[in-house]
Amino acid sequence: MKPPCDEAEIRSAPADSPCLQQTAPWILAATILGSSMAFIDSTVVNVAVPALQSTFHASLVDVQWVIESYALLLGALILVGGSVGDLYGRRRIFLLGVFIFAIGSAWCGIARSIHELIYARALQGFGAAFLVPGSLAIISASFDEKNRGKAIGTWSGFTAMTMAVGPVLGGWLIEHASWRWAFFINLPIAAAVILISFRFVPESRSNQARKLDLTGAILVTLGLGALVYDLTESARFGWTDLRVIGSLAVGVCALLAFLFVEARCPNPMLPLELFHSRTFTGANALTLFLYAALSIFFFLFPLNLIQVQGYTATAAGAAALPLILLVFFLSRWSGGLVDRYGPRLPLIIGPLIVAFGFALFAMTSISTSYWRSYLGPYLVLGFGMSVSVAPLTTVVMNSVGRDHAGIASGINNAVSRVSGLLAIAVLGVLVVHSFGNHLDRELARTQVPSEVRSAIGAQRINLAATQVPPGTNAKQAAEIQDAIKASFLYAFRRITFLCAVLALLSALQTLFWIQPDRPSATATPLREQPRPRIAKPA
Repeated sequence: MKPPCDEAEIRSAPADSPCLQQTAPWILAATILGSSMAFIDSTVVNVAVPALQSTFHASLVDVQWVIESYALLLGALILVGGSVGDLYGRRRIFLLGVFIFAIGSAWCGIARSIHELIYARALQGFGAAFLVPGSLAIISASFDEKNRGKAIGTWSGFTAMTMAVGPVLGGWLIEHASWRWAFFINLPIAAAVILISFRFVPESRSNQARKLDLTGAILVTLGLGALVYDLTESARFGWTDLRVIGSLAVGVCALLAFLFVEARCPNPMLPLELFHSRTFTGANALTLFLYAALSIFFFLFPLNLIQVQGYTATAAGAAALPLILLVFFLSRWSGGLVDRYGPRLPLIIGPLIVAFGFALFAMTSISTSYWRSYLGPYLVLGFGMSVSVAPLTTVVMNSVGRDHAGIASGINNAVSRVSGLLAIAVLGVLVVHSFGNHLDRELARTQVPSEVRSAIGAQRINLAATQVPPGTNAKQAAEIQDAIKASFLYAFRRITFLCAVLALLSALQTLFWIQPDRPSATATPLREQPRPRIAKPA
């Protein structure tokens, strides 16, 4: 899912460099294409996970790192990336992000090992931390209040198309060519963005740009990285391993030091005083739980479709189309819900509908029709997210003063990304343990020899990609394959049920924290602030 406050980030920033009418379409083209690269990769890689496991004989932990290395750098540095653009030039930093992302994409495409791919994905995430906020900042700076609504609508429409087409195109490339082309496709897009930007996108800076909080950026990256290493590698090494214990200690200390630094830094990347607002805190807690559920679900569901249900990569990429299209077409309607009922009621009902959608997914079985088993849950999930996203954006924007609306939106977007990073690390451990325990019970009911069971148990970290040992007779091989599929489905159901619980917790955040119809105790709501005058054109 796209982060909830992208449009809010665009709206909240001043148009300090309004563009000429003839260059406006080119500016939109550059920012849309730039954003599209990040959107495509964030969705395609999940579909490519089975192919990566097959190519590199990789475990679940290995492919988790392919996703986590990207999410770590993007989530930890995205707030800094926006500040760097304001300080040193939005076009310059945007192009730097595009160039780094393209280099990372090329490296991904030629990677010869899973570890090389992990490093390349980290480089992509580093580039995306400049690319993503840079594209939003360029739109904000280039379009005044009169033209901004149309520009945002165009940008949102094309990014929605990218989210819809990206997984299908990526799945088709994986199925008919190679997963490597899912990364190589970024190269011509990046070249087009660079050429258009040099020719048509003007340079701009913010007169109110703050100094960079490099200490905070280093500490939060180190803390999140160590914590993710601890949670992810515990599935491989166990909780008593010194590497796991040491990384946990480093992660906790670094994150505590980060909070200490942010509380005393004159220009923090994460202004802690914003969390004095109960509504802002509740909105971010809601985002944390809801987007954590979505992230782990979309990590596991393609594995279920491809490795257990027997779908092609193209079909797996197309499976989420009903959800994406429903969220897009109902976005204007959900905005009307906010005008009519306020944001609080939709933020209770929406996550409850999402929880029901996850519960429906938890009841699916093996070898079932998509139309009978998955379409309905996807429509319920999409309707619940449609009800939730627009009110969430409104709450975030209205929970702080106008001067802080931009950073508040950026923080909420960062929370949505970090939630996915942590969810895959935390719940990935539970997936492995659930799969392994159920597999042991399933194999104990068969006539499979103990030495074969031991060989299979040693591969449990591979989940549904676990291979039948060579030399096993046909009858036992079939029993083993059935046990592997049943065990993965058992683990998938447990995690999907937990996703429903996380969605319910999101609704509870609204009940106990969010009070959008009453002014914040620390700031005047956005809707009560006068509109700022448009800065003089550059």
